[in-house]
Amino acid sequence: MITSIFKKSTIVNYSLIGVSLLVFFFLYLSNHLEIMNSNNGILKATSLITLFISSFFLVNFIVKKNGLTKDSSYTVLFFLLFIVLFQSVFSDLSMLFSNFFLLLAIRRLISLQTLKAPKEKIFDASMWIFIAALFHFWCILFILLVYISIVFHASRDYRNWLLPFVAFFATAVIFLFAALLFDTAWIDHILSQTHTNFELNYFTNNYQNVALSAYVVIALYFVLSMMLSLTNRPIILQASYKKMIFAFLIGLVVFLISPEKNNGMLLFTFMPLSVMCTTNIEYSQNKMYQEIVLALVLLGSLFIFFVQL
Repeated sequence: MITSIFKKSTIVNYSLIGVSLLVFFFLYLSNHLEIMNSNNGILKATSLITLFISSFFLVNFIVKKNGLTKDSSYTVLFFLLFIVLFQSVFSDLSMLFSNFFLLLAIRRLISLQTLKAPKEKIFDASMWIFIAALFHFWCILFILLVYISIVFHASRDYRNWLLPFVAFFATAVIFLFAALLFDTAWIDHILSQTHTNFELNYFTNNYQNVALSAYVVIALYFVLSMMLSLTNRPIILQASYKKMIFAFLIGLVVFLISPEKNNGMLLFTFMPLSVMCTTNIEYSQNKMYQEIVLALVLLGSLFIFFVQL
């Protein structure tokens, strides 16, 4: 029943997902009134919802434009369910900005397989990643995904290997100039994020632990499933799926080494994992399996969301 609703990408499906996002967002705000009562509370709430909608649009555009999934709305549904699972994402503006720029970078890297204007795509992706790092420093590790993409598609031209350095220099110069002109505290803010912390002792309640445990189980199942079935996927898409796996692993490393941890930092893994979840369901011919998998993720996310309110 659930799969029959979302197996097509229609305006009704996207409207349902969009309305659900708004409902969950305002439910979260109703239990965290300090967000609205703070200075510029309305502006922050507006910025948050704008970033959410823009991110959903980007996720859907990436998978549809590059044929990563079939004509379904499963990917944006899973993306929503993972956000619901870790509701702290609903109030983390910096994390959402960082993830939005990473999505822009991934969009350019996935399209690199067409070999049209590879230098522009490599430069753009690198710059988006360095901009994302201004909001969360360790997102800079996603530059590895740029080099992985170069290996897959454009390794013969040595200039492609130098373009990320050019993008870094350009971003750094613009940032430093803006910081010196407006507020040098921006530089201190970046430097304060450069240390690491591998401890997972940030939980304030047991439900956060349960949410993380559930996500680990989901991720292990779908990532391993993708790895084991990769050779059975269309050859033209194998490089893109490999990028999804690497993007997930890099996002996981960013979460593990970030100094100020919370479950919401797993946001960087949501998009690639959503793609892997979608392809797992779409390539299965077992209708019952599809229903069970989607129902378990859906009900689990909803249950954990509501018990944390």
